[in-house]
Amino acid sequence: MFHSGIQRLVDAWAALPGAARIPDRAAFDPNALGRLLPQVFIAERRDEGLVFRLAGGWIERAHGRPLKGAYLLEVWRRDSRLMVHRGLAQAFRDGRPMIFSADMEMEDGALSPAEIVAAPLRGPTGLPDRLLGLYQPLSPEGDEAKAVQGLVVRAMTPATTPAARRAALTLASIDGRRIA
Repeated sequence: MFHSGIQRLVDAWAALPGAARIPDRAAFDPNALGRLLPQVFIAERRDEGLVFRLAGGWIERAHGRPLKGAYLLEVWRRDSRLMVHRGLAQAFRDGRPMIFSADMEMEDGALSPAEIVAAPLRGPTGLPDRLLGLYQPLSPEGDEAKAVQGLVVRAMTPATTPAARRAALTLASIDGRRIA
């Protein structure tokens, strides 16, 4: 069971038209998340990697800087980046949100637990090249997170709600012969 904020984003994503095949970014109304908006981010896949298109005020305060244009993986500690990269690739490949159990490493070395969700979206070209995400602190101290030095991944779990199921497989054929 995930935090209600994480579940709210997953449910909002799953309710979008086309969620079974990755919904369009244009179909998402940010107002659906209401008071969670300061904890929301959108990232864009570019040739050089995933970069933040926008990040809510809470996220930017936690990291102590504006994040627009920053690489998404650079907010994660170096030893977590490969696992996060694999989880994000799986979110795009499977067409469903990925939920990361994480710790926010503070300036003093203290760790504060959090959940972070990343849900794939299609951009204006129709390609799945956007991520809708949310940071959800799990401790009272996390609500006022500042000076987060990095995120440490502990585990990742694909969303398993019926509406956020794996994208349907399709068959392909060449010259009448089924190949996939």
